[in-house]
Order: sequence, then structure tokens, then C-alpha cells
Amino acid sequence: MNKEFVDALNMLAAERNLSKEQLLHDLEDALSQAFERNIMPGKQIEVELDTETGEMEIVVIRKVVETVEEEQEDTQISLEEALELDDEVEVGMEMEFPVDPEKFTRIAVQTTKQVITQKIREAERAIVFEEYKDRAGDIMTGVVSRTDTKRNVFVDLGRGEAIMPLKEQIHGERYMVGMRLKVYVQKVELSPRGPSILVSRAAPELLEYLMRQEIPEVADGTVEIKAIAREAGQRSKVAVTSNNPNVDPIGACIGHRGSRIQAVTAELQRERVDIIQWDNTPREFIRNALSPAKVGNIELDTEEHKARVTVGSDQLSLAIGKSGQNVRLAAKLTGYSIDLQASESVSDLDAAMQAAASRMSDQTQPERSHSAFDALFSKGGEAAAAEAGEDEAAEASAEVEEAAEDVEEVAEDVVAEAEADAQSEEAPDTEEAETEEAAS
Repeated sequence: MNKEFVDALNMLAAERNLSKEQLLHDLEDALSQAFERNIMPGKQIEVELDTETGEMEIVVIRKVVETVEEEQEDTQISLEEALELDDEVEVGMEMEFPVDPEKFTRIAVQTTKQVITQKIREAERAIVFEEYKDRAGDIMTGVVSRTDTKRNVFVDLGRGEAIMPLKEQIHGERYMVGMRLKVYVQKVELSPRGPSILVSRAAPELLEYLMRQEIPEVADGTVEIKAIAREAGQRSKVAVTSNNPNVDPIGACIGHRGSRIQAVTAELQRERVDIIQWDNTPREFIRNALSPAKVGNIELDTEEHKARVTVGSDQLSLAIGKSGQNVRLAAKLTGYSIDLQASESVSDLDAAMQAAASRMSDQTQPERSHSAFDALFSKGGEAAAAEAGEDEAAEASAEVEEAAEDVEEVAEDVVAEAEADAQSEEAPDTEEAETEEAAS
């Protein structure tokens, strides 16, 4: 071994960002193991390298004992024999016996190379793990390096390579080698094969990150994202609210002619993103989450987190969505199991009345007002009021009258619009009749 070899090790340590001292220590261990395994099996070997000259010193270690055990002749030496070599030696001390480095064979050299390579890999893996162990939960930009037969995608993050399984990929997105993309780091673990970095493109956190990048109101906290339900590559629902009464959260997220939300979806394979108005009352939140469908009465079981929603027959397919996607995302968004009940009697006016009653009940007594209004939609409403007692029935009747007064204006507006439409349709026929009469 010469000085050039030590210089090469120093260069390797610098290129791989490894500790030079640790690399030299690993090399000494590798040389000791190779010599002990191939040249002097059973003996205790130590190797020391001179970092200045590159010279290698190999010694056999033997322990001084009174009487050498038969099976320990290679690692022990008797006191009598040791005193002949050194008159100051004592029992329990260790003696070193030099070995000619020329005895190093080709097999020993090959073994040393393998051990050194393994040590370098282990050191690199430890460094990569230390670098990425605190990056879980972050968004990183990487480059697709390769794919395998199981359709796993491997992403080069710089010093480390991450894996993106099929379930964490965006549906329908094609990943080509050299493609740059943003990924969400889900977890970082240290396995026997090295650090394991799991990334995702399907995580809701990626959608939230992109909205913060493209929407200033979300970035500064004016608009707050309350919940996200996502089916990557197909459709997502995002519940937002505004901390400033002068800022419309939905309009801020969509942007002028949809410019902001389109910039977000462009990164997500044109995934459809619905912006929903968040509400602190479960009924209104569920109603908003089921949009664009218009729904009627909503019965809640807060303990079981179940909701029974009455929907008009013309709105049922819209509420369910393609392959049940709309109601499924609404359930994920609100945390309630939603059961849709079709009804021929539910109209747009019913939905408007129910929404008005919900807003009134939120300002007063939620449960009592809702139960009073729900009596309008249930066949057993009168019987339930009678069972509740005369006082409660009277209170419920008063609240129903108040709710009816509030929605009466809505009903009048609907009727007025309908009459206006009817008159506008009849007007052309009247003009034609007058024209024919004048001609005759």
C-alpha cells in the first residue's frame, strides 16, 4: 500500500461526503477481517495504516497466560515464552507479533474491496437518513429516475431516492424518466437495505400546498382551508372559510375566470377541484358539501355521525355523482355517513325553506328549531308535537310560524318569477292574434 492509495481514499471521502477518519477506520477493519479469514484463520489480527506514508502494519495479538489452553494456542502465549521475548511482561498483558504484508493474497485483497464497498454504502445510507429523517410532511421537487414491473415510480430527490407506490400516484398520470414533479414526503424509515423514503402525489397535503402557492389569501391566512377530500386525478372537494368578512373565500380560491384554481389543477393532471363554503353547523356543511345538488331536509345523528338527506328525484343523480363520487367525497369532507333518500315532494322551494330554517335555528336554539321545522316534512310531526306536551307544542308552533314568515318572502318571489315567465311566454301569442285580427 502506498501514499497514492491513501490519497484516493481521501478523495473518495470528499466526493461521497463521508468522514475521512471513519473511512480509514473501516478500511483497517476490512483488512483485519480479510487477513484473519484468508491468511491466518483463528488468529486475532489488527491492521494500522499510516495516513502520511500509506504504510500498512499488520500484527497478531496474543494474550499472556500462565498455561496456554489447547484450543487457544493461536490467541494465547505462555508466560514463560513471553518472558524470553520481553522480561517486563506480566500475565494478562497482550503482545503484538508483526506479520509480513507480502502474505496478503489476491483473495484477501478482493475480500477487502468488498468489505470497503459495503462500509461505504452503509455510511452513505446513514448520511441520507440523517438528511431526510426530518423531511416527513414536506413537499419536495424530484426527478423520475426509473420505474419497475410493479408500476412503482422511483424519484431522485438529490442525495436520496424515494419510492412512489401505485396507490400514491395520480390516476391517469404517466411518469417518464427525467420528468420533474412535486411530491409529498409521507415517511422516512431506516431499513436493513438503507433509508426508505415514501412519497405521494395523491395526498391531500399536496393539494393544500399548491393552493397556498397559487392563492395569496390562503398563504397569508385570510382564507383558511378547513378540510380536504380527494380522489387523486379525478375530483376533490375543499372546504374553506374566510377570516375577513370582506373577502369571499370561494371567489378568492377560484380567481378571475378560474385562473387560480386552474393553476392548481394544472399540476394535478387537470383534477377537478370543488371549492365548498365551510360551516360550523353540520347540517349546512353537509348541504354545501353535496353541491351542486340541491337537497331538502337533513336528519342528523351526531353520536353516530350519520346523516339522512332527503333529495328530490331530479337531484338524486347529481347528489350521488358519477360512480357515487359526489356523495362519497361529501362524506369524507364532513365526517358524516350520508344516506340519500329520494322524494318526489322535495322541490327547490323546499330546499330554500329548509335552508332558511337552518339559519334561523343556528341563531337561536338549534335542536328545538330544527325539530320544529322538520315536523313540516314528516308525516308524524303533529303526533310528535302532541307527545312533547302542551308547552313544547306551543313553542314549536310559534317557531314554525316564525320560520314560515321568513320563507314566505322566498315563496312569493318564486311565484312572482313564475308568473312573469308565463306572461312573457303569452305575450308573443297575443301580438300575433292582434296582427291577424287587424289584417282581416
